[in-house]
Amino acid sequence: MSFLSRIMVLKSKAHFSAGGNNLPAEAKLNVTFQGTRKKTTNQAKNRVAIIIASFGIVYAVIGGRLVQYGMAQPETVSSIGRADNLMASRPDILDRNGEILATDIRTVSLYAEPHKIVDADEAVERLATVLPDINAREIYNKLKSKSRFQWLRRQLTPKQQSEILALGIPGVGFRPEKRRFYPGGPTAAHILGHVNIDNRGVAGMERYIDGQGLADLAAIGMTSDAKLEPVKLSIDVRVQNIVRDVIDSGMKNYQALAAGAVVLDVHTGEVLAMASVPDYDPNKPAEGAEEGWMNRMSNGTFEMGSTFKTFTIAMGLDSGKVTLNDSFDATAPIRIGGFTIKDFHGKRRVLTVPEIFQYSSNIGTAKIADLIGIPGHKEFLTRIGLLSKLPTELPEVKSPSQPREWKKINSITISFGHGVSTTPLQTAVAGAALVNGGKLIPPTFLPRSEAQADELATAVVKKSTSDDMRFLLRWNGIAGSGKRAQVPGFNVGGKTGTADKVVNGRYASDQNFNAFLAAFPIDNPKYIVLTFIDAPKTGEGGGRTAGSNAAPMVRDIISRSAPLLGVEPKFGEDGSAMLVSY
Repeated sequence: MSFLSRIMVLKSKAHFSAGGNNLPAEAKLNVTFQGTRKKTTNQAKNRVAIIIASFGIVYAVIGGRLVQYGMAQPETVSSIGRADNLMASRPDILDRNGEILATDIRTVSLYAEPHKIVDADEAVERLATVLPDINAREIYNKLKSKSRFQWLRRQLTPKQQSEILALGIPGVGFRPEKRRFYPGGPTAAHILGHVNIDNRGVAGMERYIDGQGLADLAAIGMTSDAKLEPVKLSIDVRVQNIVRDVIDSGMKNYQALAAGAVVLDVHTGEVLAMASVPDYDPNKPAEGAEEGWMNRMSNGTFEMGSTFKTFTIAMGLDSGKVTLNDSFDATAPIRIGGFTIKDFHGKRRVLTVPEIFQYSSNIGTAKIADLIGIPGHKEFLTRIGLLSKLPTELPEVKSPSQPREWKKINSITISFGHGVSTTPLQTAVAGAALVNGGKLIPPTFLPRSEAQADELATAVVKKSTSDDMRFLLRWNGIAGSGKRAQVPGFNVGGKTGTADKVVNGRYASDQNFNAFLAAFPIDNPKYIVLTFIDAPKTGEGGGRTAGSNAAPMVRDIISRSAPLLGVEPKFGEDGSAMLVSY
């Protein structure tokens, strides 16, 4: 640039600094353009900054949500899931010593959302590889239905769940549930009962628990997964296991149709053990069929045979019209209404009351009933609880049966156990009243103290009657049909009952229903044990009467369970010494 040119530029800058209003038009245009460009650049920068900030916020939100999802508990589609997602709990059921008899365990069930199923045929084929027993047509129809939810299989095993997960079928998932578990299997099946697929009690004490309000709360959605207070029973699972083992072996060894037994506390009415076979596994109730579901101890009625002679003689003694020193003529059979009443092993002579009991004389027992009369006979059996439904917690309790009209022939046959059908449990409860001082105490499957029992007890016979009956039961255990029930040191007293079984409305002379009613230790009874066996074909010694099968079952139960019940044996005492004490 020349010297003159520089001078011109300097003048122009000086002139612009001095005012600028005198600039030529070209210079003004140049200045305006320069300002507009600068302003546009600044706006562009601002827009870019806003866009960057917006994207930053969006990415920050997305990142935050991803972090939130990553830290959250995953939705349960496998495994068992959290407790608060499960169905409402049932309380544990415990025995009297705190051993678990029934509890809830966690499981899962398989469901489908049909609207999410891509290929129903393929889904069925895949599921069949893990669940080969599924009904393919039924599952296909469920998957093609218009509903949004369908159960496919309830209560899967962990292995089945894992294998189905591996199939990766869209629209199929798992829902956490609870399943009732019975650690003892069939050990106490008829006492505990079982639940249905929705964990609701349908039999036994499970149904009783629901009846106390649990089912109503569940129906209105007021239950939760919170741990519920356990329900303790009067049952001693150790004794329960012994009782079931003995009757199960008895049914097999004596080739019988069924068998049962109960151990009852005579002072509280608590049932320590009760079992009936055939039975079933409450973990798999469907496999029990009707034979296994039948609780013959409380829901079956039978003619109890000569065990009823215990009540007939007690009736005579309690009336004051009969004493242990009285005798009755049993020389000849009784003929009445076209029937002949005779003794199985007749002595054909006059028998004392203890001999009538010892030899199980039908004739002598019938004459005692005749002495009391029909009204008194019916009143006594009602008083002692043998003609009315047994009050207890178990839902499965059958009412006894009796003639619509009592005639003399009815009273005579009922005196020795034919004509009235009662439950075995009911017979045991009545028997307890004859040895505990005369108090009829309702049975219970829940813990109960003696004080609580006394509040519920009803005096049904005199104490002197109870004393006399203990003497007779002990006498029969030593010298009569109860010999095979004896356990050294435990002083067992009892009475057999061998009745012709009723088949199709008629008595079958070749089939028996046998029972044995026992108490021990008979000098101061604590427990009643009653056993029965239905239609045995054999017994100890080759016979099939109650003395050869029902009595040995009592012996086995007492010998194995007495130590567990805290009953100490007494050695050195013979029968005659005991008899003198009465």
